Amino acid sequence: MQLEQIKKIGIAGAGTMGSGIAQIFARQGYKVVMTDINDSILEKSKKLVNIFNDSLIEEEIMSKDEIDVVIANISYSTDKAVFSDCDLIIEAIIEKMDIKQAFWKEVESIAREDAYFATNTSGLSINKIFDLVEKKERTIGMHFWNPPHIIPLVELIRGDKTSDSTVEVLKELLKTIGKEPVVVQKDAPGFIGNRLQFAAFREAMYIVDQGIATVEDVDKAMKFGPGFRYPVIGPLQTADLGGLDTFYYISSYLFNELSDAKEPPEMLRSRMESGKLGVKSKEGFYDYSDGKDELAIKTRDKMFFKMLKYIHMEQKGR
Repeated sequence: MQLEQIKKIGIAGAGTMGSGIAQIFARQGYKVVMTDINDSILEKSKKLVNIFNDSLIEEEIMSKDEIDVVIANISYSTDKAVFSDCDLIIEAIIEKMDIKQAFWKEVESIAREDAYFATNTSGLSINKIFDLVEKKERTIGMHFWNPPHIIPLVELIRGDKTSDSTVEVLKELLKTIGKEPVVVQKDAPGFIGNRLQFAAFREAMYIVDQGIATVEDVDKAMKFGPGFRYPVIGPLQTADLGGLDTFYYISSYLFNELSDAKEPPEMLRSRMESGKLGVKSKEGFYDYSDGKDELAIKTRDKMFFKMLKYIHMEQKGR
């Protein structure tokens, strides 16, 4: 199937990710059908789509006239049979391997033979997720980042039998909805983004645990140092611009000092076991009580929108 033949998108899983993905495609004129296990979840999805619409309008990224387009282009169902005429099916259900495998086995018996299959897993094996699917050349990982209606990155992850045409068509499709696709050339745990993110996360906790700096100063150092650079130049181009000789000499002594922990540290384990899970429980590394949870999310999204507007300006100037 060619890019221009993709008209209808099926999405399984009507949570934050699925709803965000639906809003993105619907806004660009694609017909979208959302499914989940019951109507109450689908009703929550409708509310989420409205929230995403409102936030984009508030930031003047989307016009009010587009609301009707988004709403008209999304339908909802608890019956997987609606996938029978979809050109692309994206699965964003619970991150449990057996459930994902069973889902795709059932969907393959419903879907068209030329439909593309994509899983929005954050890090599970693409090969294992599609293990029970017969036509594996049409399968791929398609990892959107949260919040999906704001963050541009989407990782396309090849399985061992994913065809080149599947990668190229879906890469071009993502560009039509304003996303920045990257291709993960083999099925590696964590793909690209989470490998980089968790390497930094491990070192951040190690720095705190070793008494080198506080939680607050670690975050501040990242935001106003490396984090300030990375929206403009990634870590490898940063090294190019700084001089690979310089980075080589620093690596020769600093790598030996960095954390190489293979298990989550005590400071993370103890918080999890005591129910201090971050914003969702109003306490984690920081305190989110008395409305600070909602403020943290609003502040995050406000800053993300500023970055998104900058990226849009850059793209128009190319």
